Amino acid sequence: MTDLNLDSHIVERLRCPHCQSANLQFASDALTCTACDSRYPVVDGVPVLLDPTNPLFDIESVSTNYYGAARVAKRKRGGLRGGLRRLANAAPSLGHNLKAEANAAHFLRRVRARGESASVLIVGGGTVGEGSEAIAGADDLTVVSTDVYLSPQVGAVADGHQLPFEDGTFDGVAVQAVLEHVLDPFQVVAEIHRVLKPGGLVYAETPFMQQVHGGAYDFHRFTHLGHRRLFRHFAEVDSGPCCGPGMALAWSYMYFLRALFNVPPSGVRRVAVDLFARYTAFWLKYLDSVMLSSPNGYNAASGFYFIGTRAENPLPDHELIAGFVGV
Repeated sequence: MTDLNLDSHIVERLRCPHCQSANLQFASDALTCTACDSRYPVVDGVPVLLDPTNPLFDIESVSTNYYGAARVAKRKRGGLRGGLRRLANAAPSLGHNLKAEANAAHFLRRVRARGESASVLIVGGGTVGEGSEAIAGADDLTVVSTDVYLSPQVGAVADGHQLPFEDGTFDGVAVQAVLEHVLDPFQVVAEIHRVLKPGGLVYAETPFMQQVHGGAYDFHRFTHLGHRRLFRHFAEVDSGPCCGPGMALAWSYMYFLRALFNVPPSGVRRVAVDLFARYTAFWLKYLDSVMLSSPNGYNAASGFYFIGTRAENPLPDHELIAGFVGV
């Protein structure tokens, strides 16, 4: 068996994303499915488990492009572009997640209560999300981060629509600020449900009132009830806004200025407009602490979270509607 940057228990539960077979043959530089002959490269111990028939992904390209290294190289650039980047990094942020740290702690407590050998999957974990550092760094748990690109955090490159793991592999799954970027969030959540053990935990955060980010790879937004229905095959533990109306307004203001001045995606004008927006609107996010959990806060939140346990029966729609919190 080749050396993979994964716990041996997880390696044993890998499966082919194309045909779902567990018949994977391990070699020094690749995994091969003996059932369908699909080949998956291994890069520095990280298997690239993307369906070779999916035209969205070029496996060889993914295997030779290291996102983390590219980001480091960009940060080292000098000159005007480097100066603009330093200015932008020094400006106050318009965003503030008021719930992520507490939610991550809550999620981890419940996962740890499931036993010493508990495991967590982070879907879309190529970069560590705000407030979720405790999940990614939980050394007492088996933590596997997946994303569709290579990065220092990724243990396996994988598409959330086709998670390359056997049924019932994980005790917990975290998916933070990811479901807006997938083509079919219902399919991804079905995959999360499948790879969770009975009673396993899910922790999700997804935008509601946010502008397009991520370029062409931005597809969906959810109200509180829309988010709950997305996770209708889970029993709710907790849910609500995680980012409030103040953040939503600040983002909208910045994107309004970009549209008003027809700002390009990069360059001096983009940095100037964004800096102006951030220095004049950053304070709005601090109002969220008094608005976040109010009924009007639910109506205008920037994003919602959901913590739940895997259930066998879906939430009926009449019960879903009865859970409306807004006005």
